[in-house]
Amino acid sequence: MGKAAKHNQELILHGNLWRAVIALAVPVVVNSLLQTMYNLTDTYWLGRLGTEQLAAINLVSPVQSVVINFGSGITTAGAVLVAQYIGAGEKEKAKSMANQIFVCAVVFAIVCSAICFLCTPAIVRLLGAEGETLAHASAYLSIVIWDMPFLFTVNIFSAVHQAQGDTMSPMLLNLGGILFNMLMDPLLIVVCDLGAGGAALATLLSKFLPAAAAFILLCQQKQEVSLERSEMRPERENIKAILRIGLPTAIGGSTMQFGFLLMSRNVFAYGTQAMAAYGIGNKVNSLITLPANGVGSAVSTIVGQNMGAGRPERARDGFRAAMGISVLFLLAGGMILSGERISTAIVGIFSDDPEVIAMAADFLSIMAFWCFTNGVYNSATGLFNGTGHTEITMVVSAARLWVFRFVTLWFCERVLEMGVSSVWYSVVVSNGIAAAVLYFLYLSGVWKKSTIKVGKDEEKKAV
Repeated sequence: MGKAAKHNQELILHGNLWRAVIALAVPVVVNSLLQTMYNLTDTYWLGRLGTEQLAAINLVSPVQSVVINFGSGITTAGAVLVAQYIGAGEKEKAKSMANQIFVCAVVFAIVCSAICFLCTPAIVRLLGAEGETLAHASAYLSIVIWDMPFLFTVNIFSAVHQAQGDTMSPMLLNLGGILFNMLMDPLLIVVCDLGAGGAALATLLSKFLPAAAAFILLCQQKQEVSLERSEMRPERENIKAILRIGLPTAIGGSTMQFGFLLMSRNVFAYGTQAMAAYGIGNKVNSLITLPANGVGSAVSTIVGQNMGAGRPERARDGFRAAMGISVLFLLAGGMILSGERISTAIVGIFSDDPEVIAMAADFLSIMAFWCFTNGVYNSATGLFNGTGHTEITMVVSAARLWVFRFVTLWFCERVLEMGVSSVWYSVVVSNGIAAAVLYFLYLSGVWKKSTIKVGKDEEKKAV
C-alpha cells in the first residue's frame, strides 16, 4: 500500500476527521462516477437508435442489480471486517478474511451468471416485455450478466484497499475500463449495428480489463492484505462472520432491487416513453447522489477502523462530519439542478423524443430538489455497516421500497390520481422517510455496540 494510503490510515485513527472524510470520499465518488459511466454511455448511444432499445435496457437493468446487490453483501462484509481487523492491528486476520471473501464472491458470481443466462427469456417475459422490446432486452441481459465475475473481482479489490484507507487505487483501476467502454460502445452499437447486444458486449469486454489487473495486484505478496492460495481454504469462523455481517446487507440490497423490478413494471404500464424517462432520470440522479455514496463508504471505513481500535466517540464524530459535508453539498447542488431549464438540458442529452424529455426533466427536477436526504441516508448506512449492524440497514432499505415507496405510489395513483408523476413523488418521499428513520436510530445509540469481535486471537477452524 502506498504512502497516501498510510497517510489516510493515520488520518482515520488520529488526524482531522473532515480531511479524512474528504480524502476517502473523493476517490470513491470519482470511482463511482466511472462505474456509472458504463450505463450512461450505453444509454446515450442506444438513445440515438430509438426509444424501444432504450426502454429495453432500462427494463432489465434491475435484474442484474438484484443479483449484484445480493453479492455485494459479501464485499460489504469484507470492507467492514478487514477495516476493523486493521484498526485492531490484526493484519494476518485481515489477510485471511480477504481471501475467504474473494472465494465466496467469485463462486457466487459464476453460479448466478449461469442461472440468469438460462432464465433470461422467462425473466424478460415476466417483466411484461413484448415485440422489439422483448428481443432487445433478451439480447442485452443474456450477455451483460456474464460481467459479474469480473465486476466482483474489482469490487473485492476495492473493498480490501478501501478498508486500508486506499480509495485511490480502485479509482485508477476503473478509469482504463470506462475509457475502453467509451470506445467500444459506438463501435459495437452503431458501426457493427449490434444494438442492445453490442452495448452489453462492450460492457463485458471493458469489465474484463480492470478485473484482470485487480487480480494480479491482489496476488502481490508485498501488500499487507493479499491473496494467497493457502489462505483460500474455507474457515468456519470466517465464513460465519461473513454471513453474519454480509447476509443482512445481501438480503436488504437484493430485496430493494427486486422492488425496483416491480417499480419498473408499474412504470412500463404507462408506456415505453415513460419507461425511457424513468431510466434516464434514475441514471442522472445516480450522478447527483454520487457524493452521498462516496461519503457513506468513507464513513464505513472510518467507523470500522475506529471501532476496531476501541474509539466509538471518534467513530461518532466521523459520522457527524461526513453527514454535514454530504448534506450541504447535495442541498446546494440539488437547488441548482432542480431548475427546469437545467434539468431539461441534461435529459435532452439522452433522448430526442419531446415527451420523454418532458417526463424525465420533471422526474429529475423533483429528485434533485430533495436529494439532500440521501446525504443523511448514506452516512447513517455507513455508520451502521461500519459497526456491523447490517441487520438495521437491511430492514430500513427493504422498508424504504416495499413499504414507504409502494404505499406512497398507491396513494398518489389511486387517491390523488397523479398519473406517472406518482412514481416520481413516491421515490423522494420514501427516501426522506428512510433517512429520518436511520437518523433517529443513530440518536438511540444502538450503533455503539459493535457486533464484530476483534482483538482476540481465535483458533481457525476449517470447514
